[in-house]
Amino acid sequence: MKFFSGFSFKNESELFKDFLADEDFCVSGFSYGAIMAFEFALYSLNRVDRVQLFSPAFFQDKDERFKKLQLVSFEKNRQKYLENFYKNAVFPRDTDITKYKTEGSASQLETLLNYTWDKQKIKNVLDKGIKIEVYLGKLDKIIDAQKAFEFFKDFTTIHYINKGGHIL
Repeated sequence: MKFFSGFSFKNESELFKDFLADEDFCVSGFSYGAIMAFEFALYSLNRVDRVQLFSPAFFQDKDERFKKLQLVSFEKNRQKYLENFYKNAVFPRDTDITKYKTEGSASQLETLLNYTWDKQKIKNVLDKGIKIEVYLGKLDKIIDAQKAFEFFKDFTTIHYINKGGHIL
């Protein structure tokens, strides 16, 4: 199994142990890492049977002003931005994520904010015989889980966790 970490996270796959498919041909990713996992599955020449997207970074419902404000806030005071980000990521649980924290870059943040989940790309992955699973927490304070659900519902298997947040 290959796992891609989220923005400002490292080695956090164990946070998703209840959901992770421990299979040789599975690719998984959390938030920003979900983008990387999806792109890996899309373009990989290696065998991939399943891609698991945990709280995929879904911001195509946000306007340019929102995205610019995120980037400016990050550049202005990274520590404060990340403190707030981590607080929102763990909600509604009180999960200790200290050992998973790392400082992401402005370019990573810009990538995740501006990434567009493309229906044709999703179809291309499905046409390769790859199963796509999306995991969303209803109480997510980072992305709008309902809008992500509406987008992905016609293409993927969705696991919607009613009492889950960004870290599910």
